[in-house]
Amino acid sequence: MRLYGAVALGGFRRYTTYRVATAAGVFTNTVFGVIVAYTYIALWEQRPHLGGYDQSQALTFVWVSQALLMTVSLFGGGFADELVERIRTGDIAIDLYRPADLQMWWLAADLGRALFHFLGRGVIPLAFGALVFDLALPGEAVTWLAFVLAVLFAVVVSFALRFLVALTAFWLLDGAGVTSLVSIAGLFFSGMLLPLNAFPGLLGEVARALPWSALLQIPADVLMGRHRGVGLLGAYGFQLGWAAALLGAGRLLQNAAVRRVVVQGG
Repeated sequence: MRLYGAVALGGFRRYTTYRVATAAGVFTNTVFGVIVAYTYIALWEQRPHLGGYDQSQALTFVWVSQALLMTVSLFGGGFADELVERIRTGDIAIDLYRPADLQMWWLAADLGRALFHFLGRGVIPLAFGALVFDLALPGEAVTWLAFVLAVLFAVVVSFALRFLVALTAFWLLDGAGVTSLVSIAGLFFSGMLLPLNAFPGLLGEVARALPWSALLQIPADVLMGRHRGVGLLGAYGFQLGWAAALLGAGRLLQNAAVRRVVVQGG
């Protein structure tokens, strides 16, 4: 475990070197958050309590989404691009010879990346939103701790999705097409465009059952206190269930990829 802790720390330190990019990202998230916030204000004035949210809760969802956009790598990127490139060039063979598990190695690195983005690009936009708009933020420390735990689980689910997508490069050589499709699906089904609670009928039920709802919808609802007690355990169980299923699928695909490399190498 010390090895993976060192990898996570290395992932965190790696992103601290991109100071200008981080500042630009904070500015972009904040500006985009203001635009979406005023769009939501106009929408909720016409449709009060849309999706079971009042206007304050809807605005909270906007700023939580902006805070977690890079944390959960909603648009892809991060380790996935690097892993696809290593598969394409054949450098992945070196990784497979390391005395470390491939999936755990990249998960540790991604956790370090996520922590940096949560602190570097998440806190400031959320604080700005709280100063400028009337947000439904909790006053209890335990709710904030519950939110942080939900964010951690969201990062693991996000990693598991992106790891699966990256491994398809063993067969497709270029994962750009699959990555684009998954990114579009994630944008829609995570709630980034509109809270999933506002989706009507069967579409809403399906959207809330998909793994992307674990990335934004659940952490936002946890922060607003919409999941408490048994409901909170159920929300965590949903995230952990998808994390286990996707990590297990990633493990199977990784083993198939290793066998492919061995056969080709032989």
